Amino acid sequence: MTAIAMLSVAPVIEGSMAEEVATAVAALDDFDVSYETNPMGTVIEADDAETLFAAAAAAHEAVDGDRVSTVLKIDDKRTSDGTAAEKVDAVEEHLGREAKRER
Repeated sequence: MTAIAMLSVAPVIEGSMAEEVATAVAALDDFDVSYETNPMGTVIEADDAETLFAAAAAAHEAVDGDRVSTVLKIDDKRTSDGTAAEKVDAVEEHLGREAKRER
């Protein structure tokens, strides 16, 4: 079984959020998850949804601020062990190329 999530955690502030986002991402290191950060959030993989919820809560709590915005989307694959990379590979197979384009 595999649980995959898209997590976005950010303080609601003026200016750069990079330092606080880095703090949120660093909080994930305390959990048995793999993750990859992109410009819009962080994709997290774990063996179960409970671990994802705990990791997301820790990332949320790690951000300092009067107001913190968190978005969490989970794909809980209860009957398979498919990974996030395999999901991308499947799309690229149908696309016939890498699912990436530079401007």
